[in-house]
Formats: sequence, structure tokens, C-alpha cells
Amino acid sequence: MNHLAHVLLAGDDEALQLGGMLGDFVHGRPDPAMFPEQVIRGIHLHRAIDSFTDAHPDVLAAKAVLPAPYRRYGGILLDMWFDHLLARDFSRWSAQPLAEYAPALRTLLQRRDALLTPALRQFRGYMVANDLPAGYADRPVLGRALAGIGQRLSRANPLDTALPVLVAREEELQRRFEGFFPELRKFAREWIEGQG
Repeated sequence: MNHLAHVLLAGDDEALQLGGMLGDFVHGRPDPAMFPEQVIRGIHLHRAIDSFTDAHPDVLAAKAVLPAPYRRYGGILLDMWFDHLLARDFSRWSAQPLAEYAPALRTLLQRRDALLTPALRQFRGYMVANDLPAGYADRPVLGRALAGIGQRLSRANPLDTALPVLVAREEELQRRFEGFFPELRKFAREWIEGQG
């Protein structure tokens, strides 16, 4: 899952939300001298969500509908597409409107700036410039984000041409998301409760 999903799945706890954002930017064991315990829990929650997602039958089936060479990048593509679906239909998944939720997340990142890695600080600027995560509801923004990820990868890849491939499979991907995401929400809620 991508940023919007990780923060949403962290619930209302800002430290868990911050850990959810940091999960893609902290590698290895989080340093307790750098991060509060609850933020570290958020990083671990992020990793647990990723593991659950990668093994879920609906996610594996969604990857399987992608043609070569896109299937090789299925994890990235589905993470981004699922955030698109979340952003597009956010009122189904949250009582807070996305127009309020997205700036509140950026404000949290600004307020907790001292805990951000340099890469997340840089990404925060990209978030502001593109109204993320709300901007993920907009397909052109999503297409540019995919192209940007593709440029950062070390080997040649087709991410800059992936958006039409995803759109062509929208119905199947929506069906797989509908089967998967409620189970992921339950998993994340139980993880948070069980780790308390």
C-alpha cells in the first residue's frame, strides 16, 4: 500500500501515522535514539501492512492481470493504484473528508519535522506541490507520480506508460481491491490492538 493507505490504516494516533509515513524512508531497524517508541510501532505497522498486502490472494490475482513487462512492477503499480481508489472514494473509508485529511497529514509532517528523514522531508515538498495524498484521486497526477518513480529506479522500466494499462483493467482491479482492503483494515486494527 502507499502513503494514504498507511496513514489511514494507522487510525487516529499521530505517532502511528508518522511511522506509517516513515516506513518507506527508514530502512533496517529503527533507531530508538532517533524515534519515539510509538513512531517505531508505526514503522513496524507499515511493514506488517506491506507483508499482509504482498501475500493477500486478491493482490496476487490483481498482479496476475498485469501484462509483461508491467507485472514485474506490480507491487509498485498496485500500491499507487490502490491509493488512487482510496483517494477517489475516500468518503467510503473515512468520516473525515479528504480535502481536510490531506492537509492535516502535511501539517503533521511539518509539525514533526525534526523526526523526518531527509528523503521524507523532500517528499513532503512534492506532496505540497501536488496536493497529495488527495491528488492521487486525479489520474494525471497519478501518471506523473508513476513516471517519477520510474525515473528514480536504477534500471529501465515501463512505469511512465503504466497508467493506461491500469485504467484498462480498472474493473478487475476495483473488484480485487474491494475484496482485499476491508480485510487489510481488520488486520491493521487487530495489529494495533494486539501491540498495545
